Amino acid sequence: MSSQIDHVFDETRVFPPSPEFAAAAVAQPEIYSEAATDREAFWAEQARELHWHTPFTQVLDWTTPPFAKWFADGELNVAYNCLDRHVEAGDGDRVALLWEGEPGDERRITYAELTDEVKRLANVLEGLGVGHGDRVAIYLPMIPEAVASMLAVARIGAIHSVVFGGFSADSLRSRIDDAGAKVVITADGGYRKGKASPLKPTVDQALADRGEGEQNTVEHVLVVKRCENEIDWDDERDVWYHDAVSAASDAHDAQAFPAENPLFILYTSGTTGKPKGILHTSGGYLTQASYTHRVVFDLKPETDVYWCTADIGWVTGHSYVAYGPLANGATQVMYEGTPETPQQGRWWDIIQKYGVTTLYTAPTAIRSFMKLGREIPQRYDLSSLRLLGSVGEPINPEAWIWYRDVIGGGSAPIVDTWWQTETGAIMASPLPGITATKPGSAQVALPGISIDVVDDDGNSVGVGGGGLLAITQPWPSMLRGIWGDPERFVETYWEKFATHGYYFAGDGARFDEDGDLWLLGRVDDVMNVSGHRLSTAEIESALVAHEATAEAAVVGASDETTGQAVVAFVIIKESYLKAHSPEGLALQLRGWVGEQIGPIARPRDVYIVGELPKTRSGKIMRRLLRDVAEGREVGDTTTLADTAVMSVISAQVK
Repeated sequence: MSSQIDHVFDETRVFPPSPEFAAAAVAQPEIYSEAATDREAFWAEQARELHWHTPFTQVLDWTTPPFAKWFADGELNVAYNCLDRHVEAGDGDRVALLWEGEPGDERRITYAELTDEVKRLANVLEGLGVGHGDRVAIYLPMIPEAVASMLAVARIGAIHSVVFGGFSADSLRSRIDDAGAKVVITADGGYRKGKASPLKPTVDQALADRGEGEQNTVEHVLVVKRCENEIDWDDERDVWYHDAVSAASDAHDAQAFPAENPLFILYTSGTTGKPKGILHTSGGYLTQASYTHRVVFDLKPETDVYWCTADIGWVTGHSYVAYGPLANGATQVMYEGTPETPQQGRWWDIIQKYGVTTLYTAPTAIRSFMKLGREIPQRYDLSSLRLLGSVGEPINPEAWIWYRDVIGGGSAPIVDTWWQTETGAIMASPLPGITATKPGSAQVALPGISIDVVDDDGNSVGVGGGGLLAITQPWPSMLRGIWGDPERFVETYWEKFATHGYYFAGDGARFDEDGDLWLLGRVDDVMNVSGHRLSTAEIESALVAHEATAEAAVVGASDETTGQAVVAFVIIKESYLKAHSPEGLALQLRGWVGEQIGPIARPRDVYIVGELPKTRSGKIMRRLLRDVAEGREVGDTTTLADTAVMSVISAQVK
């Protein structure tokens, strides 16, 4: 099958940074030439922004690809870099976390206070028998203890596996088993949509006999008291977090570990069968997480209030909540709950209250706000925002423009970032003081990163053509393997372009005539219609460009005539429905796509729906929509934020 993806959608609007923003930006244009002149020297310079207990002398060891080693003879402590060194530099009173719980409770935690908590927790973990190389599972809501837990595990050279708090007992159990976790850190519950969502009971279920005997590696469960919901207690196994931490010593020396010491395992969401545990190590990962956080978000740590809305259960929460911002001494907002609780303007209220300057969120959230209408954010003062970011999937141009105009006041630059759990940190993004941004485009590889769009044989397709996104040179935060399965690591990511030594990202992409990068969605989501390979992302963009549409998801369904047919599921804006009847709208939208792109992309079916099936990280589960479009029984819905949504959609389609 050809890897060529037909390009059908053009975007010509361009927004250069203001002269004032450009002049004061952290990254200046020469950063690109510096990285291109000597890539390894450039990465060494970024790494030296960290504190090394033992300085490295070797930058990259690529003698046994695809198994990379970065800064391998250097030693550092990740938690020391995120905490102690800021306190020692005199910034202990700077606020690290501006935390707000969903019910409205709040905490301001300084770097000194967070350092104290992490030292105590490190002592608690060591007292529970956790040592260098042991695994700790973390199953917590978005509370400060989640960040403290990650850092305490890192501090003692152990490995954390954070499992998103929305996962089921079976999903949790499979991840605990695969990692061989010794301790689980959880909470009685967390607040979500106005009520306590229990977590400890799920841990109890996960550790119990689920058909193959009780879980046998976990020795202790450390429990944060958050909601005070009723829970079962095992005196021999369970330990109250606050009791143990408050009683522990606040003295703990941060021991240095080799740069290639494993830092965390993160299981990719939506996996089937055996969990796929992505392994990241310490020195290279922290180098790229801190560097990208600094230059992509133009960080001014003394004055910025940064907010990444991702949960720590996903890689975005690892790199741009826990590690990147804290390594850079940033002040950040952390919010426990959902965007619409107790009212639809909760996020904007938080931005106004804390004077947030940088917002990093997902396109699906932006489109949800579009659906509700601009009058909600317009009730709040969002003038503190100076930079906006997007992550998780390609952002369609109309959502990009809405984000810039309504949330960014028509002037805040948008950094649309492309990266993956596997890459560990941002790989492609505009740099806000340099790049003239283009709505919907990830634009350029960051300085120090090498990417290309290639055909099935690994040959560059050049400008204008669509193909497969490949990373052509090793990078510091790259995954070091799949936990316990090196063969699967090679087969999944490196086998396709083994002769070139390229990493295959699994995404379709193209370079436009200006050389800017456009993501076309997962290659699995590309449709083959009458011999044309069409990107779901481009058709979704066309649908959302219609005045009625808030959000759209497109899938390919089997079709006797065309091989595959385009089927679209569309959510309509509330403001449109107030003024218009939805009657005939599906037909209108079919015609609209034909006008915008061409007859080949016109959907066979357009279904108007109230919601789309999403995971709690905001990703649309297109495979479930494919089941509906092809009349099959809907598959596993356990990872959905709302498991009832597929029943509603199935009924609407019938």
